[in-house]
Amino acid sequence: MSGEFEVSGTSNEALFTLKLHRGEGMCLLAMNWKEGTPPKDFVGFAIEYKEPNGIKFFALKNRLCFPGSDGGVNPNRLSTRLSPIQKFRWVHFPRNAELPGEFVYQVTPVFMNDAEELSYGEPQTAAIELRRETYPGQLNVTFTRGFVSSQAFVDNYGGDDAIKTLLPPSADAGLDFVPTHPKAEEALAWMGFEARSAILEVLDQAIADEQAEVRAVVYDLNEPGIVSRLEKLGKRLKILIDDEGDHGEATSAETAAAKRLALSAGADQVKRQHLGSLQHNKTVVVDGPQVQAAVCGSTNHSWRGFFVQNNNAIILRTSSAVKIFRQAFEDYWANDNNVADYAKTGSAAWNDLKLDGIDAQIGFSPRSKKNAVLKAVADDIATTESSLFFSLAFLYQTPGAIRNAIKKIKEDDTVFSYGISDHAVKDINGQTAEGLDLQKPDGKVTLVEPAALTGKVPEPFKSEPTGGGGTRLHHKFVVIDFDKPTARVYMGSYNFSSAADIQNGENLLLLRDRRIAVSYVVEAIRIFDHYEFRVAQQEAAKAKKTLQLAKPPRKPGEKPWWDEDYTNARKIRDRELFA
Repeated sequence: MSGEFEVSGTSNEALFTLKLHRGEGMCLLAMNWKEGTPPKDFVGFAIEYKEPNGIKFFALKNRLCFPGSDGGVNPNRLSTRLSPIQKFRWVHFPRNAELPGEFVYQVTPVFMNDAEELSYGEPQTAAIELRRETYPGQLNVTFTRGFVSSQAFVDNYGGDDAIKTLLPPSADAGLDFVPTHPKAEEALAWMGFEARSAILEVLDQAIADEQAEVRAVVYDLNEPGIVSRLEKLGKRLKILIDDEGDHGEATSAETAAAKRLALSAGADQVKRQHLGSLQHNKTVVVDGPQVQAAVCGSTNHSWRGFFVQNNNAIILRTSSAVKIFRQAFEDYWANDNNVADYAKTGSAAWNDLKLDGIDAQIGFSPRSKKNAVLKAVADDIATTESSLFFSLAFLYQTPGAIRNAIKKIKEDDTVFSYGISDHAVKDINGQTAEGLDLQKPDGKVTLVEPAALTGKVPEPFKSEPTGGGGTRLHHKFVVIDFDKPTARVYMGSYNFSSAADIQNGENLLLLRDRRIAVSYVVEAIRIFDHYEFRVAQQEAAKAKKTLQLAKPPRKPGEKPWWDEDYTNARKIRDRELFA
């Protein structure tokens, strides 16, 4: 069982199945009734877990509860043994997922009789190793938390007033901003999650390896912890910083960072660049006798990139990857803003990362029209057989091959698909705000409005901070057929647009690997579920209803909470796909 990324419960007596899916710092639990439908008195699942080498189980807690005799709700979170989870899957964040060893999960069905007393059935138990690195010593998938607008953030750190003490008022003020929140260090670590800690770890290791050379290509650069580390590298650093639009202004944080790094590394080691439109990479490569590492993905080196947005980064730890990333940097440096010449380099083609047991390729933009890959990616999406998951910024506002391919897939009832993307809307003051487009498995696209539009959330929830203006969902990834041997992931800084293909500086990886695909699917599910619940909150607030758990049906015509999971074709597929 050790090392497996998907593990199932083995109890024959339990009335349901349990399957655990390893995520990055999280675990997806999926349940399914073994035969027929659950009994009508079934009211959900109690979920408990035990840490590696632990001696007792801890119950997960639920903010939703059964209504009291007066119809009111308890404002406190309760154990899932008292307030069971009324879903067939759940994403859990252990307190410390990096602990070595297996996390043991115990899931128990909960029933309610006519007297509204709870009873419990036979549990399923399964153990899974979560560990920090996806493939130790080779490749690690990492994510930011992206949950500033969440009940967990409010519980731990406060609301909008807390945000003002944790984040600068503007990007250009970022380099001089000092958080004043009493729990600033803890809060920023929580917000940045593994992506931030892993990127900082790479830079700290580069500083410690006194012979290591560092090559970086950055878009947003306003986070002081990053810039101060780059300064410590001195002349071992060579860096390209975007100068498109606001980044090129004399007052921008990027311009200020470039001046600081020119002093520490030397003016000839720092260059501004925008290529055909912008230099959109977020890459760092460390080439030293002790440290070989390369970083890529969607995570900008900025306050919003680390602490507000949903982002991902992949850390590669092999000399073969370092060689490819370093060559891509040298090609950017040598060809400066000459798109046509860069497109002729080997870096603009697919390059095998030569990882042990992992089929992984990377290519850097801008490409020429002759070796462009956007259509090929769209064609690959069109071949999806089982499932498609995606998290793509502004997908539904960007016409083109990718949107057309996804539209075709969502019309195919044989393929299960979930998706989420940003959507600019107007708030109550007429200002541009960031909503989210949520593509449900039934193919419908629902707008999740920003907090500025929805106001307070209904009981028993607390109002959440907005996290400021600007993009919130910043991922760029597509997962095809995660449940099949042909599973593959496209990810990077690449926005899946024509501009990303043939104008901008970008990185795009193609990873044909089930473990990696499952990691990205768990991330997609946790974001989707988070914002799907925001839709439920919106609807409840508009209807002036209280969100609460459903009791068993008592009157003719009433249906159990799980009815749609067994009558809606897409929800049936959801339940069966994961469990």
